[in-house]
Amino acid sequence: MTTNILDTTIRDGSYAVDFKFSCKDVQNLASRAEKLGIRYIEIGHGMGLHASSMEHGYSLHTDLEYMRAAREAVKNACLGFFCIPGIARFEDISLAKENGMDFVRIGVNAEEYQKAEPYIERACEEGMQVFVNFMKTYTVSPKELAEYADSLFKRGAECVYIVDSAGCMRTDEIGAYIDAIRQNSRVQIGFHGHDNLGLAVCNTLYCVEKGIEFVDCSFQGLGRSLGNASLEQVIMNLNKMGYDCGFDIPRVLEYGYAGLRNIVGEGLTNPIDYMCGYAGFHSSFLKDIYRCSNEKKVDPLRLILAYSKVNKTSMDYQELCSVAETLPEDVDDNPYNFGEYFSVKYNE
Repeated sequence: MTTNILDTTIRDGSYAVDFKFSCKDVQNLASRAEKLGIRYIEIGHGMGLHASSMEHGYSLHTDLEYMRAAREAVKNACLGFFCIPGIARFEDISLAKENGMDFVRIGVNAEEYQKAEPYIERACEEGMQVFVNFMKTYTVSPKELAEYADSLFKRGAECVYIVDSAGCMRTDEIGAYIDAIRQNSRVQIGFHGHDNLGLAVCNTLYCVEKGIEFVDCSFQGLGRSLGNASLEQVIMNLNKMGYDCGFDIPRVLEYGYAGLRNIVGEGLTNPIDYMCGYAGFHSSFLKDIYRCSNEKKVDPLRLILAYSKVNKTSMDYQELCSVAETLPEDVDDNPYNFGEYFSVKYNE
């Protein structure tokens, strides 16, 4: 797959926790994303550099503290901050570069694209990779956006983002913007979607099929309003579509839940529910999975996946145990508390 996934759990997800991620939270989430193989990770306040304030909401820590914490935890992946002209200052871009940030994403309303120009210039001077997010993309025509995109590309922006800020766009609309930009410029293209109409995952998959260079996802779809495209659902669907993403699916499902369960509280999707959909496994068989995974000391997610390759139609417990014996012993503490999940939803 040529498209890069940019993880925006910490940045856009900060809206969902009133910008109160701790530095330890940031290190935990960012390091998990890197271990999965995510190459681009965005951190910081939801509104970017210098946004922590009474007007925009106070972060638990400063930009500098988040930068240092994330850089300490992440060794190889690219780290970056959001930047809104008028909120961020030029010196904030220099601060980001000095403290190990690799990229900056400049967010401007699509029709106000010229506000990004001096910030692009400053980021380029600092040697940072520069993205521009055309917020509320749907407020301008594809032709207009293509012209703005090429103008900023010539100023130094490497990638421009189509941004469905309201979660209102359909695939055909997104496609029109992609095609217009492709016809008018050599700039790379990204997509950032929200899920207000339940289309964020579908739209993100469509953009991958269109061959754009970047798509945004977050663990469990955490983000402003009704959230972003779920990293878990996007990766599972890409695998089912035949893309070789190189991700360990059970680990992807575990990491988001483990990283967020003590921060977000309610509203998270149990990894078992994700896996049932991915594997084509009927939830009525979960009682046997619970029993067998405990008896054989194997990971329930990997057991569901392995058994589904043998039998999706019915549950044969003896066969299930035979499958379990082919799996490695699970030495980790499963983060999804299977027993509690089972007792709540499947008690007799």
